[in-house]
Parts: sequence; structure tokens; C-alpha cells
Amino acid sequence: MRDIPRELLARIPAEQRGPGLGRDAVRLLVSHGAERVSLHAFRELPEQLRAGDVLVVNTSATLAAAVDARLGGEEVVVHFSTRGDDGRWAVELRTPAARGTTRPHPGGPAGAVVELPGGRRLVLDRPLVAGADRLWWARPSPAHEVPALLREHGRPIRYAYTERDQPLSAYQTVFAVPAADGSGSAEMPSAGRPFTAELVARLVDRGVRIAPLTLHTGVASQEAHEPPYPERYAVPAATAALVNAARAAGGRVLAVGTTAVRALESAADGRGRVRPAAGWTDLVVTPERGVRVVDGLLTGLHEPEASHLLMLEAVAGRAAVRLGYARALAEGCLWHEFGDVHLLLREESRHGMNCSSNSW
Repeated sequence: MRDIPRELLARIPAEQRGPGLGRDAVRLLVSHGAERVSLHAFRELPEQLRAGDVLVVNTSATLAAAVDARLGGEEVVVHFSTRGDDGRWAVELRTPAARGTTRPHPGGPAGAVVELPGGRRLVLDRPLVAGADRLWWARPSPAHEVPALLREHGRPIRYAYTERDQPLSAYQTVFAVPAADGSGSAEMPSAGRPFTAELVARLVDRGVRIAPLTLHTGVASQEAHEPPYPERYAVPAATAALVNAARAAGGRVLAVGTTAVRALESAADGRGRVRPAAGWTDLVVTPERGVRVVDGLLTGLHEPEASHLLMLEAVAGRAAVRLGYARALAEGCLWHEFGDVHLLLREESRHGMNCSSNSW
């Protein structure tokens, strides 16, 4: 499959699809290794897990990261992707299009000034990646005012497959904790979106532990499926200890989202022991690299050429991913951040094994 049928793109949040629905009104595919896929309501997640499992969740809050601006007299939209350690922000420029969506706008040249609301501005510095002009490091002026700018003039980033703008609350997960310095995720850590406080309580009652970490996600490319750029993360000591204890006792470590996998695997040594860690990670999890900590992954449905699929294969194997996606298509499951979710569980016999394929 190279293209997702348009009718399978989730255009609005689950709670807006009918009266009495909540954000947990999505479906849950469960891949049990490469042999079996089952389909459930997401509310049945606790019954798919067992006492002693640890769910690792991303607590990064989503920012209202899209701001209308002007570049050389032309209207643009700035996507604030990642806050640097030196006051700069990695930004993406996009051209306004119909229905409030945008398409890529070439960045640059260096020194170009982007005029922002309220007399603020951005000065483009250099491309985030040499030879590419989609994301640029830029210096805001006045300095340190980006959080206030986003609060006053920002809106959540959205793409053409969604039906309309949504409030920022639609893009926050139950696990989100706003950062004191204004950092956050340009795009929602969407695997956590279907969780509700009630469901979390049921998981805890079942003996499942919740372990928080943080990874601030940058913008994804909906046009070219690039590997993820470096992102800021933090794995606290309590989470490292809980994960290590669960592994020692034979429990499973299940990541909620690809962001949680990236952060957790970045904090692990070669034997899979997790240490407290914080900083930047450029780790790209592939079948060749494999996973050292994670025994399962709860994630949304990804596009056919998305680099995240390599991570799914690293966790569960190519055959499991292919089987799961075939079932998702057959059942009419919905893609993207407001869509259905997929739990991929490693076969018990596969612990420590890697896959070698990079396609599906």
C-alpha cells in the first residue's frame, strides 16, 4: 500500500463524531507477535495488559505552535518546532492555503526577517540540517518572548486531512504537564490522546504502573517522510528505577507512543538498563539497531513511508507490522492523531532479537 484511502483519514476527534462519545471512543488493534491480530474498543486496553506491566507515557504538553506572519511582504505561517538551548527556535515556514491548512514554504535566506504579531520578529539564522531548507534555526526578537507569542497568537498545527481548526485542549493528552520554561511539543504526542482519567485508574487497579518521561516533539513532515530530527528529552530517576525493577521482575515495558520509545531507548545502556538522563537525542530506532528496553508499543497508524514504521518493526518485527496494517485496512480503522491506535507486543521468544527489514 502506498496511499491511505481518504475515507480512512480521521478528520475530527472521536468525541465529536456522535453524542455521548469521549476521546476514548476509538478502536484498538492488538498485534500478538506475527501470528494474530485482535480488534477491541480502546476502553478494553486494561484487559489486554497484566499486573506488573509498566506503561511509559510522554508528559510533554502540546503548544499552540502555528502563528501567522509575513516574510518580505508575503503571508506565511510559522510553525515553532523546537526550542534550542541558546534562545533560538527551530521553525518551519508554510504558505497559507485553503481551509486554514498550509503547504511548505522555502526557508531562507540567512538573515531574512519574519515579521510576527505584536511587533515581534524572527531572524533566520541557518538551516537546521545542512543542505535542507525546510527547518531553520531562527532568533526571536525580543528574546524569550516566544511562549507569550504562542499564548496570545498561536493555534495548534494542523494539516489538510483534518476538517477544521480545533482548540488547543483537543491536542492535549491526560498526561500533559506544561513546562515552566514554555517548552513543549509542536505536535501532540498523539498515542496518549485516547486515555482518560477513568481509564488510567482502571489500569492502576489492574496492577499496571504508569511511568512518566518527557520528549518535546518537533514538527513532522507530511510531504517527505524524513527521519526525526534531534529532540529534547528527560527520563527522571523514578521512571528509570521503575522500568529497571519491572524488567528484573519479568514485567513488560510498554511505551505509549514512538516518542516514549525514543526517549527511553536513548537513556538505556547496551544491556537495556535505563539511567536518569536529560538533553538532546538524535537516536533513530531501526530494525538493525533494535530495541533494548521496550517490549511493546502503543501507537497510532502511520503512513506507508513514515520513518516511524522502522521503529514498529524494531519492536515487533516486519511480519507483525504487515499483518496489523492489513487488518487495519480491512476493518476500516482510522489514521492520524484523531484516529485508532495499535498495540504491538513483542513475542516473548523474540526478546533481544532484531529484525532486518526496513519496508512493509
